[in-house]
Amino acid sequence: MNSCREYSDVTPSDVPVRGFLHGPLGAGEDCLILTHGAGSNCNAPLLVALADAFSDRGLTVLRYDLPFRQARPHGPPPRGSAERDQVGLRAVVASMRRQTSGRVFLGGHSYGGRQASILAADEPCLVDHLLLLSYPLHPPQRPEELRTGHFPNLRTPALFVHGTRDGFGSIDEVQTALKLIPSRTNLLPIRGAGHELMTKKNRDEVRRIVVEAFLAGV
Repeated sequence: MNSCREYSDVTPSDVPVRGFLHGPLGAGEDCLILTHGAGSNCNAPLLVALADAFSDRGLTVLRYDLPFRQARPHGPPPRGSAERDQVGLRAVVASMRRQTSGRVFLGGHSYGGRQASILAADEPCLVDHLLLLSYPLHPPQRPEELRTGHFPNLRTPALFVHGTRDGFGSIDEVQTALKLIPSRTNLLPIRGAGHELMTKKNRDEVRRIVVEAFLAGV
């Protein structure tokens, strides 16, 4: 893992910003904020690998712990935590915008990406681009429970990265859902991957193709 340092900002609101920063942070630097899924934290191997890879390409990357994870080290988000987690995402974006005049991108795995997309749908000018990793289109084996109600209001360009064996939505289902989004979207399928996206076998390939696809679209 490349060198990184702890980052903390408790001034913007009652929701602290806490995570790990990769690369320099200064005027004019583009910044990518990455957050985690419901059962993980900002030290998830996928986030660490992508943070290192994006940092190698010149971006500043902040791996960020959502408020629910700051409050409890283990377990899924408690009922009703989504609104506070979105407040936390707003706070971390504001914190990064105070540090740089460059572009700010927001990404997340599964639950984290879903909350980022909901917030962006409500605030179209919040960030410059979204990176949505394994968007949880519906609960496994319940395809009728689609989580796409905000898609018609999503006007932030987005890259969706999705495994071809993801139980939270097939590639065909994701392609159909993306037609609801009025902004520019791209879909990057990861062949053979499940919801976790990255394994020991595909780690280097996933790092490379995600970074290349995202940077080509921003």
